[in-house]
Amino acid sequence: MTTPTPSGTSFAGIDLSGPVIQIAVIDQDGTVIGRHDAPKQSERIVQQLSELTNRLHADNQDIAAIGIAISGLVNRHIDRVVSSRDLPTSVSEDLHAEVTKATGLRVELENDANAAAYGEFKAGAGRHTQDMFYITIGQGIGGALILDGRLWTGATGFAGEVGHITIDTEGVECICGNTGCLETVASAPNIVRRAKDRLYRDNTSSLSRLAMNREFTAADMAHEARNGDDFSLMMIERTGKYIGTAVASVINLLNVERIVLGGGVMDAGELILNPIIAEVKRRAFQPCFEAAEIVAAELGGDAVRLGAAMLARDSLS
Repeated sequence: MTTPTPSGTSFAGIDLSGPVIQIAVIDQDGTVIGRHDAPKQSERIVQQLSELTNRLHADNQDIAAIGIAISGLVNRHIDRVVSSRDLPTSVSEDLHAEVTKATGLRVELENDANAAAYGEFKAGAGRHTQDMFYITIGQGIGGALILDGRLWTGATGFAGEVGHITIDTEGVECICGNTGCLETVASAPNIVRRAKDRLYRDNTSSLSRLAMNREFTAADMAHEARNGDDFSLMMIERTGKYIGTAVASVINLLNVERIVLGGGVMDAGELILNPIIAEVKRRAFQPCFEAAEIVAAELGGDAVRLGAAMLARDSLS
């Protein structure tokens, strides 16, 4: 398929990784000139993206290219979604080609963790680095790698899947089919699962305020930890140790200069960041640890859409 010739001056980043489509529009300098949200209509996503793009043009946001970020496996080398929980297979398989045809624009398709990493690298906590590893910890756990100033996606686009590093060989089965992946102990749903298991088994844990609300979330745990709940604090610290174990492996393997940690679980701030750093220090090869900074991400919920927009912009340079 012939790539459309760009004529606009702005770039749109589209995050399809949740129930709401999140769009950011940036100019050539990376300044955000617009944000737009819309409920996602998965079965007609191509038509919806075309309509949203037309609306951006109508608002005088002259779009030259768009970046689309989606959770799952994305092979950028052939512009194909290999697997995704966000969209039906019948829709996602030809997403790149169909959106290109419907909008008449250049389209960059990327995994959401890669897009977020690129955003942090260009405009967030990864600025002024050349080698960086990004980890997002939320409903799932994803990762992405910047090497020598470039997003490195591997042979088929799937590099960075740190959520599927084995942490506990005797642990529970992961959705990937492996046992004891980092995601099975440190993603938001699994932090809650572990906490509920502990509350059920240990009578002393019933003193926690969480025991009064059996439908609590990882965000509730962080809130209670900040308010001094010992059980919540213990569970968050143990989660930090699991994440730190994985980060130590990444640092030993890659010797990157910065690890950037994002996603909703990191909203716990220093309560989880400090245990992560302590565990990395305990487990990593010391020279690699000393060469690496471990920091929280800066862009929050904007990281994916901003990164997607910047990928679209930089694809034309």
